[in-house]
Amino acid sequence: MPHLSMEYSPALETCVDMGAVCRRLHTAMVDAGIFPLAGIRVRAFRADHCIVADDLPENGFLAMTLSVGAGRSTEALKAAGEDIFAAARDALAGPLSTPHFALSLEIRQIDPELSWKDTPIHARLSGKA
Repeated sequence: MPHLSMEYSPALETCVDMGAVCRRLHTAMVDAGIFPLAGIRVRAFRADHCIVADDLPENGFLAMTLSVGAGRSTEALKAAGEDIFAAARDALAGPLSTPHFALSLEIRQIDPELSWKDTPIHARLSGKA
C-alpha cells in the first residue's frame, strides 16, 4: 500500500507537466525497491481554492503524503523518502528556483488492523491470477 497523494496549487500547472511529475515520482517509488509494484499509486489533486503564505498570486505549493503499510524499517522508509523527495525537487526545479514555492513530503504508516483492501491487481502482477 504505498500510495503517494499530492495536493498542489493551481498555478503549478502553468509551469510544470503534472503528468510528468507523477511519472517521475512513480519511477522513484519503484526504484526505492521496498514497495510492491502492485501497490504503488500516485495521484495528484489540484487545490482550486487555496491561499499560500502571504497570498501573493505567484505563490504555490506541492504537498506530498506517502501512506505505507507497516513492516518497513524507519531507515528504509527514510531512504525511500529521501529518494522520492530528491526526484520531486528535480521535477520541480523551476518553481523551486523562485522564492514563491513550497514543497513537502510526509510519510505515514497505516495500522494494519485499521486498513481494509481488496485488490486483484496484486494477484495479476504476481502471476497468481
